[in-house]
Amino acid sequence: MSYFPQVEKIQFEGKATKNRFAFRHYKADEIVLGKPMKEHLRFAVAYWHTMTQDGSDPFGMPTNERTWIGATEMGTAKNRVEAFFEILEKLGVEYFCFHDIDVAPAGNSIEEFMNNLDEITDLIKVKMDQTGIKLLWNTANMFSHPRFNNGAGSTNDPEVFAYAAAQVKKGLDISKKLGGANYVFWGGREGYETLLNTDMKFEQDNIARLFKMAIAYGEKIGHKPQFLIEPKPKEPSKHQYDFDAATTMAFIKNYGLEGDFKLNLEANHATLAGHTFEHELRVAREFGALGSIDANQGDMLLGWDTDEFPTNVMDVTLAMYEILQNGGIAPGGVNFDAKVRRSSFAMEDLLLAHIAGMDTFARGLKVAAKLIEDKFIENLLAERYGKWSGTDIGKSILAGKEDLESLSDYAYKNGDDIKLESSHIEYVKSVLNDYLF
Repeated sequence: MSYFPQVEKIQFEGKATKNRFAFRHYKADEIVLGKPMKEHLRFAVAYWHTMTQDGSDPFGMPTNERTWIGATEMGTAKNRVEAFFEILEKLGVEYFCFHDIDVAPAGNSIEEFMNNLDEITDLIKVKMDQTGIKLLWNTANMFSHPRFNNGAGSTNDPEVFAYAAAQVKKGLDISKKLGGANYVFWGGREGYETLLNTDMKFEQDNIARLFKMAIAYGEKIGHKPQFLIEPKPKEPSKHQYDFDAATTMAFIKNYGLEGDFKLNLEANHATLAGHTFEHELRVAREFGALGSIDANQGDMLLGWDTDEFPTNVMDVTLAMYEILQNGGIAPGGVNFDAKVRRSSFAMEDLLLAHIAGMDTFARGLKVAAKLIEDKFIENLLAERYGKWSGTDIGKSILAGKEDLESLSDYAYKNGDDIKLESSHIEYVKSVLNDYLF
């Protein structure tokens, strides 16, 4: 059965096309900086927003039209596998991501949940073998069920901690079964509301303990995916321990996890943390920890995690610049952790939204590549910091030949002659627009 019979496999047709179901910028095999576009981008589709999101919000009931709803929960789960891989094939996307609860119903017990996961991931593996589509990453949902009200790794209840450990173990078993390249931890409830009843060190020690158990179990079963932590500053917790890239790197360094863990960074989470996406990517890159990204955008007029499909070319260009400077993000990728808007309820909108996101990233990739080829940013930096390599005092400081006393003497002799130099910020931004438009 086809769930999208009216849509053929989506092809590149260029900017002049009037076909909504066509790429205007994404040409999978086009060579950019020596590699095909698809290798730079490594697009993935998120199971949760694509297959399980129903269009409801805090103020309204579901709106989405979905033809894969079956007579039972397992019937729906099986239908979703068929529909999902049809979406992947028609988009030409080679990777996907999922939470455990996305693909299989929880049932009435942990045994039933695990059995459901086995049955559905068996079906997923068949589709993977048939299509060659690969698992970018999977993860355990340890935030939706009421048992995780006070966290999973950070819980005050050791029995909840044990349940979380069982989900992580199963997640790694599934990752091995499906050949997953990465395994993600997103600590949706790993935070606190007030310090009045919170032992921060105890809770973070336990989160690290769970992560180290995951590393050890992966080694035991002969499967070592790239482990990723996804930072987010708030929602649903008031104060989340993985606030942003820098905070999460402090956690990773503090617990000696840098040999196994990198970051999965999301654009909308950067916005909530008061950062730009490229800032978060730069922080991770400079730590050597840029692992993968969740591609979306927030709405600047709304204060929550709206997870919109990315369509802002400027933002995506600056993100792709960081990724190119990182030498790519494999074995990570560009996962569309994005959902259609409530009013985009038709089945076909799932395809149209992904086309928009893929075209935006393709365009951003090409512009970022041009910036690198022209050495646009490199030349700006060379000019702005030129006095460090172009003056005797600058070279002497960098060579370690100066101390506070010698520099104080220099300042007394020359400080009154210091001249400020403009950064030409508005001009720089204007020239960048020439690359975009």
